[in-house]
Amino acid sequence: MVESGTDTTRSEGKLMETRSTIVSLTPRAAEKVREFISVEPNPDAMVLRMEVQPGGCAGFRYGLFFDDQVADSDIIEESEGVRVATDPMSAPYLRGVVVDWAESLQQSGFVINNPNAGGRCACGDSFQ
Repeated sequence: MVESGTDTTRSEGKLMETRSTIVSLTPRAAEKVREFISVEPNPDAMVLRMEVQPGGCAGFRYGLFFDDQVADSDIIEESEGVRVATDPMSAPYLRGVVVDWAESLQQSGFVINNPNAGGRCACGDSFQ
């Protein structure tokens, strides 16, 4: 298991390390994750895993699910009290992602805001 990476930046002539977040959850999304994970057989062992998979009409789609298996190469972060796992291949596509929860009369679910996405398909299921 790997902690989230650091970036080196220069401030006032000094090199400084800043933590670079891959996936962040809003408080509303974290509340929903905790609600859903609480009914799992072993909630304390679970992480929220986010990954990028090939597919969808725009080229890539998101995978978001609970996982009780954490690989040594996984990047583990904590956001709003929720442990989030990302594999090293997905991390560059997900850096800076914010996951929110939205509810309306017609639908409810997680909304993924990805600053790296060059475009999305019309249905919103995939991205470029």
